[in-house]
Amino acid sequence: MSTFMAKNETIERRWYVIDAAGKPVGKTAVMAANILRGKHRPEFTPHVDCGEFVIIINASKAIFTGNKLQNKKYYRHSGYIGGLKEVSAKTLMASKPEEVLRLAVKGMLPKNTIGANSLTRLRVYRDGQHNQQAQKPISL
Repeated sequence: MSTFMAKNETIERRWYVIDAAGKPVGKTAVMAANILRGKHRPEFTPHVDCGEFVIIINASKAIFTGNKLQNKKYYRHSGYIGGLKEVSAKTLMASKPEEVLRLAVKGMLPKNTIGANSLTRLRVYRDGQHNQQAQKPISL
């Protein structure tokens, strides 16, 4: 008996919608990362990008558990000396909630070209409207 290996050319990619309203950011990100990676499929192959498209709606209504809203910090660096910037989760959720979910999903994907390509298939929207009705997404 031989082991089945998925090929990039034979993979059919479907679209999924995840509603983040009232759900923790981490739980929503785990669901999205698993679908983007393709781990929910029976033909999952680790070295092949067999993931699918994910749309996350209602990002502004996602919640943090515990004291993460006040204590969690997001860091970025400009590349210059003293160029470390930090922003709290509360500030980022108020201004760009899409970025909070995108960063959470990005941290759960592999740090290679498969992870980078998977992240391009993620769409995050602040409210309940999205522009991908033509793709006939499946809601989770």
